[in-house]
Formats: sequence, C-alpha cells, structure tokens
Amino acid sequence: MNRRRRIYEGKAKILYEGPEPGTLVQHFKDDATAFNAKKHEVIDGKGVLNNRISEYIFQNLNDIGVPTHFLRRLNMREQLIREVEIIPLEIVVRNVAAGSLSTRLGIEEGTQLPRSIIEFYYKNDALGDPMVSEEHVTAFGWAAPQEIDDIMSLAIRVNDFLSGLFLGAGIRLVDFKMECGRLWENEMVRIVVADEISPDSCRLWDMKTNEKMDKDRFRRDLGGLVEAYSEVAKRLGILSESDNPVAKSGPTLVKG
Repeated sequence: MNRRRRIYEGKAKILYEGPEPGTLVQHFKDDATAFNAKKHEVIDGKGVLNNRISEYIFQNLNDIGVPTHFLRRLNMREQLIREVEIIPLEIVVRNVAAGSLSTRLGIEEGTQLPRSIIEFYYKNDALGDPMVSEEHVTAFGWAAPQEIDDIMSLAIRVNDFLSGLFLGAGIRLVDFKMECGRLWENEMVRIVVADEISPDSCRLWDMKTNEKMDKDRFRRDLGGLVEAYSEVAKRLGILSESDNPVAKSGPTLVKG
C-alpha cells in the first residue's frame, strides 16, 4: 500500500485508492473537529477507537441485511470499503431532544420525543450544513423521490438496530447521523449506508447517569473523550476491561 493514491481527505478520515477496482481504503485520523472545523484538536487514539466501533456496527448491519459500503477491517486504523457515490445529505435520526433540536424548538435536552424524527442536512461545510426538506432534496436533484424512500427506510432500520444494541450496553441512543451512497452494480444501483457510525456521529448517554459518551465531550469542553469512547467499546465487547484506554500508542483492542 506504499505510495497509494489519496482520493479525498475530510475532517476525520482519508480515503485512498483500494487494492481492487471499486474499492477504497478508509483511514481514521485522530483529529477531533466541531462547528465545521472551527474547533480542532488531535486526540491520540480516537481514530483507532472509531475504526473499530464503526467496523463492529457496520459488520452487524451487513449481517442483518442492511446494505453498507463496509467490506472488512485492514488494520487498527483502516478498513476496506466499496466505492460509492456519496449522496450530499446528512441524515439525522433523533429519539431524544438534544443539540440543535433543543435550541431550535425550545425543548429541554433529554426530553423523549413522541416518535423518532428524521431530518436532512445539505452536506456543505461552507454553508454550515443547513437543514433542508424533501422538497429541496428533489428540486435540486440531490436524490430522487424513490431514493429518499430508500434512505428513510434504511434510517429507520439502522435506528432500530442501534437503539437495541446500545440499550443492551446500558447506553441511550439520543440521536445519530448517517450518510448514504449509490452503489453501482453493473447497470443496477442501490442505496447503501456509508461513511461511519461511531461516537463521533452518535449522541450516546449512560442510561443511569446521563453522562455523555460521545463527541459532545469535545464540543462542550467536558474532557475525557478517549475514555468515553473506550467505555463504549468496552461495553460493546470490542475493548477488554484490562486495556489502558489512553496508552500513548493508542488503545489495545480485541476481536480480531
């Protein structure tokens, strides 16, 4: 993989040309960003944890028949993925009021919503990823009506799976962000879950204490981000209890 071609670099990941046609290598960086990268810090071990947590979630989604771009993990920081055409939307599924929803609608953080709510945001850092409606999505050609139906269906299935997964680990899934892409298979195209699902893209609260176990620890200057991500990994069985989560070389992870 020496001298491999860099395809794209984002705030938290780098995509490299894959070893086979139609594949990419997704590399997880230690960079932590918030507020569209206005706040930035490098936190040792974060990329390792996000790689393994996202691998665990995507593999389980594949196993239950939810289509994703994930193929396999390559090493502690990288995974092999299918090359997809990313749809320029962030899909946010909310179960509990928090973050911008609380600010916009004046709902107290922690309030259980009457039902899960799905929101769309246009992926554009320069514009601050503005919230958009289905009308915007179809009018500007970001996704077709049938694709929106597929995205909504995937979002509901992923939410059901994640809610149960984290509940079993004593964690409340407040909300999460996911992205989707078009996977071309000969003349056919289907919508799949892409990017990552990790504490970077989920709001996760401890069921008993409501302690935040996600990127809000960085956004809100709470500290202990790697320790919180490590606790999530431990509860999911990815990180062993005896491992030092803040070792200089990064966390030691299990589940080969």
